[in-house]
Amino acid sequence: MKIFESAQVREIDAFTIAHEPVPSIDLMERAAVRLAGWYVRHFHTDKKVVIFAGPGNNGGDALALARLLAERRFRVDCYLLNFGKLSDDCATNRNRLKEQGVVNLVELKESDPLPELGEGEVVVDGIFGSGLSRSVTGFPLKVIRHINQSTSKVIAIDIPSGLFGEDNSGNDYDAIIRADVTLTFQFPFLSFFFDMNEPYVGNWRVHDIKLHPDAIRNQATFYQTLEKKEIGSLLPPRKRFAHKGTFGHALLISGSYGMMGAAILAGEACLRSGTGLVTLHTPGFGYNIIQTALPEAIVSLDQSDILFSTPPDLSQYSAIGIGPGLGCKPNTGRGLRALLETVKVPLVIDADALNLLAGNSDWIGLLPEGSLLTPHPKEFDRLAGESQNAYQRHIRQREFAARRGVYVILKGAYTGIAAPDGSYWFNTTGNPGMATGGSGDVLTGLLTGLLAQGFPPLDAAMTGVYLHGLAGDLALQKSSQESLIAGDITGCLGAAFTEVR
Repeated sequence: MKIFESAQVREIDAFTIAHEPVPSIDLMERAAVRLAGWYVRHFHTDKKVVIFAGPGNNGGDALALARLLAERRFRVDCYLLNFGKLSDDCATNRNRLKEQGVVNLVELKESDPLPELGEGEVVVDGIFGSGLSRSVTGFPLKVIRHINQSTSKVIAIDIPSGLFGEDNSGNDYDAIIRADVTLTFQFPFLSFFFDMNEPYVGNWRVHDIKLHPDAIRNQATFYQTLEKKEIGSLLPPRKRFAHKGTFGHALLISGSYGMMGAAILAGEACLRSGTGLVTLHTPGFGYNIIQTALPEAIVSLDQSDILFSTPPDLSQYSAIGIGPGLGCKPNTGRGLRALLETVKVPLVIDADALNLLAGNSDWIGLLPEGSLLTPHPKEFDRLAGESQNAYQRHIRQREFAARRGVYVILKGAYTGIAAPDGSYWFNTTGNPGMATGGSGDVLTGLLTGLLAQGFPPLDAAMTGVYLHGLAGDLALQKSSQESLIAGDITGCLGAAFTEVR
């Protein structure tokens, strides 16, 4: 699914109106019907609905929703805020609501007392849409704060009032509706994917209102979400006469004294990725651990008994992953430098390998083009510099990927993949139960195994990230968010592959 900037969404709306063709008031009605259908499925008629509508088209959506809910026997109070001229479609829906004569419609002025909001009521926010370019002030701000102080459940139409569609770095977060659920149309806004906006967006749902497919197809954007159908198309069928040599040989450099578990997690995920052979290069003391835990893997021993210090002969490997449980000792740093100076294939770089890079920024230029870097936010800040918020970090991530010719996979609730050409994918699989030690090691092993099989770097990144999150979702069906551990994710990789096929 494509993700557009707010201005682009308005262009797509305008194209739909002109080329479907459909009158704008009918497109608004189409959106309101989808909102009403969702509302009826989630709430009983015994809960009163209190709707706040602004004078623009977002308010028109809210007024249309009020009328449709009244038709379905809901008790509806509707407050139309008087702080600007009504848009034509908003005025039309106000008149339709008056003609219906069922909803308690109040045109609220700044001098009027604000209505009391009860705990058992549902508030619908239709004050502002995505066209805002500055923080809310004055009378609308007073209403927003009044809603936020209530104990009512809050549903936002399209986007929470006061939130910008993209960059909220200079916004006043005290002037944004705190929604429990946001019901948006056709596409999510970019701001929905950043952690600092979660208290305002809540859980979001996208409703298809049949905007013109030509407009969506022809409107250029860097942003998309990963989708199951697309990921399934990236998985090649296995031929009957294939053998282990067909599917590549992966090398994982991982583990140190006290952190061999990371090597095991990454190694098993790599084995389950479909690669033909997996070699784990570990400190000498890890030999018995790996041979016992992963009999399917080949073991390569470092000259050090307790840490990684020297890469093995790399000529036989089709992809290399490094980082899980590695540690940051000076000898390990020298080993990483030696690897970067000799490697001829794309790398997957995670965890302590990223921290070593951050501490030796002149090594970053040695990264092979097409390598995959898998930092969490703090690791990325150490690598590319501190960011004030998630949006600024996202911009740095895209700049880093373009400047260095690598793919940066920034891990989080919506793991984002930045490609060197500027394109960007958000992942929507996964759950909070995956916020557990070792989850990233599983991803590193999976990505390394996909690269080893010959997946192009971008295809490996997209497939690995999606499958990793999906395996976490499947594991959650057997467990709970609290009890889910990294090994559960690995155990569900097979089911994840099956589901996307």
